[in-house]
Amino acid sequence: MRIEKTTCILLPIVIAALAFPIAGCKKKEVKKNADRKINVRVAAVEKKTLRPFIKSTGTLNPNETVIISSELDGIIRRVSVDEGQAVAKGRLVAAIEDTDFRLEVQRSQAALRQAEATYANLKSEYDRKEALMKEELVTRQQFDDVSARRLVAEAEIERAKAALALAGEKLARTKIHSPISGYVKEKKVATGDYVKNGVQMFVLIQNNPIKLNFSVSEREAGLLRKGQDVSFTVDAYPEREFKGKLSLVYPSLNEATRTLTAEALVPNPGGLLKPGLFSKVVLYTGAPRDMTVIPVNSLVYEMGKVKVFTVEGEVAREKEIKLGNKFGELMEVAEGLSPGETLVTAGQHNLLDGVKVHVAR
Repeated sequence: MRIEKTTCILLPIVIAALAFPIAGCKKKEVKKNADRKINVRVAAVEKKTLRPFIKSTGTLNPNETVIISSELDGIIRRVSVDEGQAVAKGRLVAAIEDTDFRLEVQRSQAALRQAEATYANLKSEYDRKEALMKEELVTRQQFDDVSARRLVAEAEIERAKAALALAGEKLARTKIHSPISGYVKEKKVATGDYVKNGVQMFVLIQNNPIKLNFSVSEREAGLLRKGQDVSFTVDAYPEREFKGKLSLVYPSLNEATRTLTAEALVPNPGGLLKPGLFSKVVLYTGAPRDMTVIPVNSLVYEMGKVKVFTVEGEVAREKEIKLGNKFGELMEVAEGLSPGETLVTAGQHNLLDGVKVHVAR
């Protein structure tokens, strides 16, 4: 029994002796961590004058595409343009054999002259019988008969005039002219071809101005307004910037992509820009204004919140912020930071509020 009591007394003493060195080690480790500094890079929070914009990609398209079709049946007598050729508005592009149509005009002219001669004779007869009628030298029936024939002759003149106008219109349609100033994109006929009414002959495009079509996300759709400035670049001329104006905002979103399509008109007097070119688009949504901006890579996203770290002396301070618009590699800060504060731009993901930092040079 005595041996057992001695063992029980010694056991707590041994445990306490073992625990003391462990506690001492923990205190040294905490002190060591407290003295450790996290390496970071910093930059000053800036205030800049910037213009809000949206970036997108787009494609250039013709301002107008016109399909010229034949309005008559006939043989192509002449084609005076080739694919890729520039044409002015009103230029002759093709002609259909017009012999039959010229003869129809001549026949209609002869019919009109005959109708006018008939009317002239009846008019003279009508005038004579009208004078005799006043003197009661002809019957009412005789006068009514010549009056009716005169009215028929008048109608025949109108019919002949309409026939002549129609024949002249058909003759004119044998000459096919360009309705716009532009370029011949496709030529689908050649001299000697027989064409029918409605057959496509040419496709013309107008490239000045040229259309720029692009899309923006559903979130950005509410920022678009007609007349906003647009600038863009194309791979064919990477060093040049082209400008235009937003001319059309489509009335509905694309349900598959949840994007809204817009269209800008761009001056293209030299024809430098070609339909089909891919473009990198910047749409300016407002006037230039002063704003507080920070690098995008300084942001920390956590639990639905956006925060950054600033440095005060040698201590990191966590700050929750509210964001505005994005400007390339810069982000607008609507609330939470002031210009001139020292912002952590690298190493912020290793920080906690109050941790000491070492600013790398």
